[in-house]
Amino acid sequence: MEAWNLLLAGFADALTPLNLLLCLVGVALGTAVGVLPGLGSSMAVALLLPLTFTLEPTGAFIMLAGVYFGGQFGGSTTAILLNTPGQSSSMATAFEGFLMARAGRAPQALATAAIGSFVGGTIACIAVVFFAPFLVDFALEFGPAEYFALAVFAFAATAAVVADSAVRGLIALGLGLALGVVGIDQQTGVARYTLGSDALLDGISVVVVTVGVLAIGEVLHVSVRARNSDRLQDIEPGRPWLGRADLRSSLLPWLRGTGIGLPFGAIPAGGSEIPTFLSLGLERRLAARRGSSQFGRGAIEGVAAPEAANNSTTAVSLVPLLGLGLPTSATTAVMLGAFQQYGMQPGPLLFADEGELVWALLASLFIGNVLLLVLNLPFAPLWAKLLRIPQHYLYAAIAVFATLGAYAAKLAISDVVLVYAVGLLSFLLRRNGVPLAPVLIGVILGPLAERELRRAMALGQGDPGVLLDSPIAVVLYAVLVVAVAGALLLRRRSRT
Repeated sequence: MEAWNLLLAGFADALTPLNLLLCLVGVALGTAVGVLPGLGSSMAVALLLPLTFTLEPTGAFIMLAGVYFGGQFGGSTTAILLNTPGQSSSMATAFEGFLMARAGRAPQALATAAIGSFVGGTIACIAVVFFAPFLVDFALEFGPAEYFALAVFAFAATAAVVADSAVRGLIALGLGLALGVVGIDQQTGVARYTLGSDALLDGISVVVVTVGVLAIGEVLHVSVRARNSDRLQDIEPGRPWLGRADLRSSLLPWLRGTGIGLPFGAIPAGGSEIPTFLSLGLERRLAARRGSSQFGRGAIEGVAAPEAANNSTTAVSLVPLLGLGLPTSATTAVMLGAFQQYGMQPGPLLFADEGELVWALLASLFIGNVLLLVLNLPFAPLWAKLLRIPQHYLYAAIAVFATLGAYAAKLAISDVVLVYAVGLLSFLLRRNGVPLAPVLIGVILGPLAERELRRAMALGQGDPGVLLDSPIAVVLYAVLVVAVAGALLLRRRSRT
């Protein structure tokens, strides 16, 4: 009851004309940045940070939170329309969303993404307000063994969203892991796989790999098959709203995606990528079990679940930031710096010392979700008209924005060269039927898995049994074994 009263007081502060305007500006700017490939919400927050110092703290953080939410939301637009995610968290959405767009169902894909983001974000905001203490306790339970088990679980779960060939999936995962370990080893300081290049000492960033694999690779792929494929402008946009059948198909995936995404926001370094791929894999397995799977042809469940998981993770990521002073993503790390610039230290005392600001910020999350839905849902047909732009202009623009996004991350020409090298690798993988999802998962989770494995072995003085000392890790491994055994059994039955 106390949380409810504090939240109502937060709404009173967040709904002042100035704070409401700042929230609107934040979600609009975040959405615009999220649409551009390679430019993430973390970059948008970082660029806006100096400007917010002229504002009072409550308004500044409401605006930054709006940018965070809008950036996560906007990444799905180009993922669906152009197979080019604006954010790495929208990678899973691209797989089925783009197929829906090519099938003339772009507005339906955009609408289910918008509503899924709203559902996931709203439920997550409720969880943040009323269950924050439990989520903080859950985050504190994770140590090296739990992180490693989580990474292994994600590696195996990737098999749910790849091609039918396990060999090709493992090859793709191996390539991703290889790209992820390039650079200086953080424990020993030894340079690995840099080929003598100073530009590779910092490693290959996730931005470079994401943009290269999904943007440049798509441009090269389309340019090669352009003469033998339908022009995008010849695709009919279709109906602008979700019909009853689409709503029935999306409702449970929205809820399941939200449930998967909630705990990951509270886990340091958890990120939105893991739950989005896990939710995509779950929906694919459930559809195959029902015997009416549209996956591979544009399944609306493959858009609904990842987007709900994405936004639920985003909201919950503020729990460890506010309650522990622990950022769980690049964007929350920038927001942590903003708190420190204002002379505040996030942690258990923040709710007591700066309660008015914290509850206004939490209330603004609900407002931002509503604004995002109001701003984006009516424009689904308008976004779908991007498909009518001549293909050569459209993909030339993608290449330009992708190049700018890769360069803007570190202002390094070497990253532009890398993004095109990765794009060429992605093109070759596509041509040979090798799936791309495991490559991305390997790059994102490979360094985490390696670091946490070494930490766990150091704590256990070389005893591998330390990896099974945690109940959470044991549960993850058990679920993994059951899932793998079930998948093998289903595959054997399908062959007989």
